[in-house]
Amino acid sequence: MTEPRRYETALGASTRETITLLGTDLARDVMGTVGFGELAFWLATQRRPSPGETRVFESVLAALADHGFTPTAIVTRLTYLSAPDSVQGALAAGLLGGGSRFLGVTEDCGRFLDDVLRAQDELPTDDAGWDALALATVQREREARRFVPGLGHHVHKDGDPRTPRLMQIAAEEGLVGPHLSLFAAIGRVHPQVLGKTLPLNGAGVCGAALADLGLPLELLRGFALLARTAGLIGQLAEELRHPVANDVFLSVDLNNRSVPPDPYGGPRG
Repeated sequence: MTEPRRYETALGASTRETITLLGTDLARDVMGTVGFGELAFWLATQRRPSPGETRVFESVLAALADHGFTPTAIVTRLTYLSAPDSVQGALAAGLLGGGSRFLGVTEDCGRFLDDVLRAQDELPTDDAGWDALALATVQREREARRFVPGLGHHVHKDGDPRTPRLMQIAAEEGLVGPHLSLFAAIGRVHPQVLGKTLPLNGAGVCGAALADLGLPLELLRGFALLARTAGLIGQLAEELRHPVANDVFLSVDLNNRSVPPDPYGGPRG
C-alpha cells in the first residue's frame, strides 16, 4: 500500500484537540502571551524575535500603517462606496495599489541597499567609509539616470519625521546594521552629487531597518502591506462614521467635460 503523502509545515497544524503554531500550543502559549507584531515576525522567520527586534519591527509597522488620503486610502474608500457588501474587496483594492510610488519603496530600498552591500569585498567600519561608499553609489546611479530608492518625499520636503525616529529606535536597541548605516550615509552625501538636499523618506528607512533585522527581502513589501492593512481598516471605520468617498466621486463626476478623441498609436508604414 502506498504511504499517504505528507505535507510538512512548521506553521499552523491542527488535531481534533489542539492547534500548534511554530512548535507551540496556540491556545496555551501564544494567545494572550505573544503580541501580533512579534507573532508576524516569528511567522516570517520561524524564530522568535528578541524584545529589541520586536520593538524595531513594530515601529516599522506603525510608521507604515497610515499616511492620510493616499491613493491606497482613497481607492479603499471608493471601492467600499461602490460595494459596501465587500469589505474584503475594499481592502484588497487599497493593497493592490502598493507599488513603486507608495509602499513598494520599502522593498525597493531594502533590495537596493542589499545589492550595494553584497557587491563589497569588505564593509566600512566608520562613518567616513560609509560616506565614501554612499558617494560612489549615488554617483553611479546619477550617471545611469536612475533614482536612489528612499530619497525624496512629495510632502515631507524638509525631512520625514519617521526617519530619524526609526533610526533612533534601532540605535537604542543596538540594531543599526549595514543597511541603515548605508542609508544614513546616502542622506549625508547625496547633495554633493545631486546639488540639492532630499529627505530620506519613511518607506525607505523602513526597508533598511527590515533588511537589518534579517527579514526576507522578497517579503519586505508584504510587511508594508501588513502595516497598511491596519490603516485601511481605520480608513473604512472612519468612512462609516464620516463618509467622504461620495464627495470624491461626485467632485469628479459632476466636473468632467467632454473633449474630442485623442487617438493613440495607429498603423506604422
